[in-house]
Amino acid sequence: MSQAVAEPVPAARRVPPFRRLLDSAGTVGLALIVPLLLLLFWHLAVAGGMTQLIPSPYDVAEYMVDFAWGGIWDDAFSGTLLIHLVASATRVYGGFALAALCAVPLGILIGRVPLIRDLLDPFLQLMRPIPVTAWLPLSMILFGLGPRSAFFLVFLGAFYPILLNTIFGVRSVETRLFEAASMLGCRGNAQFFKVVLPASLPSIFTGLRLGLGLAWFVIVVGEMTGVPQGLGAVIMDARTLSRTELVICGMIVIGIAGFISDRIVLALMNRLLRWSPQHHG
Repeated sequence: MSQAVAEPVPAARRVPPFRRLLDSAGTVGLALIVPLLLLLFWHLAVAGGMTQLIPSPYDVAEYMVDFAWGGIWDDAFSGTLLIHLVASATRVYGGFALAALCAVPLGILIGRVPLIRDLLDPFLQLMRPIPVTAWLPLSMILFGLGPRSAFFLVFLGAFYPILLNTIFGVRSVETRLFEAASMLGCRGNAQFFKVVLPASLPSIFTGLRLGLGLAWFVIVVGEMTGVPQGLGAVIMDARTLSRTELVICGMIVIGIAGFISDRIVLALMNRLLRWSPQHHG
């Protein structure tokens, strides 16, 4: 009996672990250049007296430590970072999940069924340009002051990017893929799972990344609806109290949380799209 022998991996494809570590370190180093330059410019601008209203990076770092653990200023915001972060993250991920559950199936229907497209697409295109901030008064009338209004605004902010990218992905599936699937005996509803869904997944994930990013963007507006906890509420309270360093701390935390969220979606996308050589990050 012949025994199967595994083909050796070509030398060009074998990357030593030390080389991978150097490549990763180089990527991280490049990513840090712009933030460090902005930090240096910020420090020099404050030290040179270019602005008197913006605190120095050291002041912001000191207040960030107090915001996270307390023990420095011991005010109403000391040691409350985790509480506000969890409150905002709950609204962001909840609104985003609901937006994805609604937008992805609806986008697939609009992309695949001409009757649904003719029925819904004009209305959605009419509603899409309305900014989330314009919905703020109406959301407070419909849902009252509090978390439900914030949840609705986050849902609204994430909904349209996911929907539009899903529609684009479904409608961009090449005709020759259906022809090839038919030749292989794949017909009818089976083509959706074998052709449409895999081919449109890259665009759907792009919409998910955009939607999640906008969800973190909208959370500040959403938490202007009278919620007691959340990073947006902290930023608004700090603005009222002229606590600029706390405003910047809230902005930094939202930026980091949004970045980590995007990396999670990107890692999931790369895992599900291993078969696609064009989608590896």
